[in-house]
Amino acid sequence: MSPRPVPLPARPGQESVWDYPRPPAVSPSAKRVVVAFSADDGGGVLADTTGAVRVLETSHPPTWYLPRADVDVARLRPSAAAQTSCEFKGRATYWDVLTPAGHLLEAAAWSYEEPLRGFEAITGMLSLRPGRLVCSVDGEVARPQEGGFYAGWITDDVVGPFKGGPGTWGW
Repeated sequence: MSPRPVPLPARPGQESVWDYPRPPAVSPSAKRVVVAFSADDGGGVLADTTGAVRVLETSHPPTWYLPRADVDVARLRPSAAAQTSCEFKGRATYWDVLTPAGHLLEAAAWSYEEPLRGFEAITGMLSLRPGRLVCSVDGEVARPQEGGFYAGWITDDVVGPFKGGPGTWGW
């Protein structure tokens, strides 16, 4: 097991992911969240909302969940990806995203249709994977969390180090 890393100091206007709780917390946000397709995928907007919520968990950048009403759900297809289960949120339902260019981004979105107690606020909301889509918060493009399993959104207002990369599994 890797030793717990030393948290980076948060400057004014920043949050340290090491101050986030475990179990995670759900935090509503009024920030504008936009998810778009890259130019290679045909461009255009998939989602645009000021009604998102963040799930905040120790050592992870926030994962953003968007109201389904603010997502172009006509571009979503049930995914054949294997289901996963979170000890806190429950069983995830994965969605493939069809781009304007006709590409299929497999399991680029997910939801919790029947989340566990404490996470009812994200019921049916959609989370989308930065790096596969262009995800932005108040105009800042989010950088994807390292590794292939987690899908946090790294913006300049959060500091790590972040779980996900090699050697961080035991954090």
